[in-house]
Amino acid sequence: MKINKFLSNMIPGRGFTLERFPIVKGIGVVILLICVLVVIGSILDNGKKDIIPVDVGLGVSSREITHGDQSKKQVVFTFDGGSTAQSGEKILQILAKHHVKGTFFITGKFIRENQALVKEINAGGHEIFNHTYDHQHLPVMKGEEIIKELNRMDMLLKATLGTSSKPFFRLPYGDGDQRVRGVAARAGYQSVMWTVDAHDWEQSIGVTEQEVIDRIMSNLASGNIYLMHIGDDITGNVLDKVFTDIENKGYKIVSLTQGL
Repeated sequence: MKINKFLSNMIPGRGFTLERFPIVKGIGVVILLICVLVVIGSILDNGKKDIIPVDVGLGVSSREITHGDQSKKQVVFTFDGGSTAQSGEKILQILAKHHVKGTFFITGKFIRENQALVKEINAGGHEIFNHTYDHQHLPVMKGEEIIKELNRMDMLLKATLGTSSKPFFRLPYGDGDQRVRGVAARAGYQSVMWTVDAHDWEQSIGVTEQEVIDRIMSNLASGNIYLMHIGDDITGNVLDKVFTDIENKGYKIVSLTQGL
């Protein structure tokens, strides 16, 4: 054995081999095994940084929600707010008209710039969840930076309304991966995407109100989660017609928590 030759060279005199000293041989094997385990553990830790099990024991999961309960004839409308709020008041009026509880994913920046509207949303009994503090691309951020983005928004919402944004959040730009979702879940937030993007946010590049209506209605199905936005004119202009058409087809419009 090469190790025996090495030990003989290191210790002068009689030939020193592991076979002559079984206790030393046993200790050497144990040390070798420990070293191997440490190396393997380090590799696995680096490869799985910020990844957590699906069930983190916080009432949330790293599994992404993309639709609600598909066994019931109902759909969920969610409204994202990044900073501007052109359709804010209209959305609230239409929700009240149709006796619907809406679901809003808003940023910390939105709270800062629209405090009165945020308080009105809350007073109407609507749901408010987390859309990060200032709408950054989370996949390029470190785990602690992601948590800071979520917690800063949550702290601002608590200071404004006295309520938390947990347990749900929406990825800015819908841009995320398993690592991001795992980090968020560890902090108490579960990702909610959407089934249908209404593309109302593309108003600035020529998307029309009719195109938004057609996209929503042509994809109508039980359990759908629709994505619309507060910061464009289209949402406020088409929402009443969309709700009326959906209800006329026998569907109920519910909030996220009601629809899961």
